[in-house]
Amino acid sequence: MNLLVINRIALRTIGRSKMRTGLTTLGIAIGVAAVVSTVAIGEGAANRVHAAIENTGVNMIWAEAGGVNVGGVRTGTLGTRSLVMADAEALRQEVPLITNITPQSDTSAQIIYGNQNWRTQLRGISPEYLALRKWSVVKGAMFTQEDVDTAAPVCVMGQTVVTMIFGTNDPLDETIRVRTTPCKVIGVLAVKGQSAVGQDQDDTILMPYTTVMKKMKGVTWLDDILCSAVTPAAIPEAEEQIAELLRRRHRIQPGSPDDFNLRHPLEMAKLVEDSARTMEMLLAAVASVSLLVGGIGVMNIMLVSVTERTKEIGLRLAVGAKSRDVQIQFLWESVILSLIGGLIGTGLGFASSVWLADLMEWPVSVSPNAVAVAVVFSAGVGVFFGFYPARKAAQLDPIEALRFEA
Repeated sequence: MNLLVINRIALRTIGRSKMRTGLTTLGIAIGVAAVVSTVAIGEGAANRVHAAIENTGVNMIWAEAGGVNVGGVRTGTLGTRSLVMADAEALRQEVPLITNITPQSDTSAQIIYGNQNWRTQLRGISPEYLALRKWSVVKGAMFTQEDVDTAAPVCVMGQTVVTMIFGTNDPLDETIRVRTTPCKVIGVLAVKGQSAVGQDQDDTILMPYTTVMKKMKGVTWLDDILCSAVTPAAIPEAEEQIAELLRRRHRIQPGSPDDFNLRHPLEMAKLVEDSARTMEMLLAAVASVSLLVGGIGVMNIMLVSVTERTKEIGLRLAVGAKSRDVQIQFLWESVILSLIGGLIGTGLGFASSVWLADLMEWPVSVSPNAVAVAVVFSAGVGVFFGFYPARKAAQLDPIEALRFEA
C-alpha cells in the first residue's frame, strides 16, 4: 500500500474521534513534557557544576597543614605548624611541574565600615592567586608583590562583601576595619557565584598573606600552599614530587604519617558533578513513568479502535488487502498519535522549563539532542504499544470479522 494512502487514511480515522484522540495525545504530551523539563533541569545543574569546576581551577593542587598524633590524640587537619614560607620557596624551585605558587593563611573576620559590619572569610594570599583560581579584578587593582613584602594593610573585596558593607556606593580607596586593623580597599573581584559545593565564592576578602599572618593572626606558619600543575595530566606526578619534597624537608621517616595533606578540587567537583548526573537520570526515569502510562493509553485506544473497526478490517481483507497492509495501517495510526503528543509535549516541556527557571531561579538547559530524543522516543512508544493492536487487527479472520457485531 502506498505510504501517502496509509497516511491519509490514518489522519482521517484519527480525526473521527477528536475527543478520544485529544485525550490520548495528552497522555503522551504530559510524559514527553515531564522528560524534557526534568532533563533540562538536570542539564542546567550539571552545567552549573561544570562552570564551578572551571572557576575552581582544574589544575590546582594544595598542600594543607595536616594532623599529628600527640599523646594518642590526633590533632586533625590544620593541627600542625609545619608548613612555612621556606616550603613554598622550595616547591617553586624544585618542582618543575607546578606553577603559580601562593602561600595562604586564612581566618574569619568582622568587617566594619561606619555603622555597617559583616563577618566574612579573610584569605591571605599572593598576587598569583588570581591566575591560579582564574579570578579577575573588575574595579581597581590587585595588590602587588611589594605589598606582600611590606605586609601592607590593603585588600580586594568580593562582591557579596561590597554589597553588605557599601551597598551601591563605590568602595575603592575607602578604609575599613578588619577586626581592629584599618585596611584600604584597592579592588573589587569579579562575581564568581557558588562553588561546586555550594559555597559563596564572592563572600571573601583577599589580603597579602604577610598582612594576615603578622597583623591578623600573629603566626609564622601557613595554613596552605596553593599551586597549579602545568597540565591536568601532570597532577598525579606533581603530587608525588610535592609529597616527596615536603616529607624530606619535614624529616618524616619512612612509614610515618605525613604532617600535611595534598588535595585538588577536581576530585571533589567531579564527585558533585557525578551526583548531579545521577540525580538527572533518576528524575528522567521517574518522568518516564508518565510516558509509559501515556503509551498504555495509546495501546488501549488502538485496541478499542480494532474492535470498532472489525467489519472494516474484514472487508478490506476480503477484497484483497494483505495482513501486512492492515498491520502497517494500525501501526502508523499509533505512531501518528504518539508523534503529535511528542511534539506538543516538547513545546510544553520547553515552556515549563523556562517557567521553572524564572520561578525558582534555577538554571535549565534544553539541548537540541534532548528534544530530538524526546520526539524519537515518543514515536518509539507508538511503535511499541501499537504493535500488539496492529498485529491483532492483521490476524483477524475476514469471514469472522464480517460477521462481527459490536
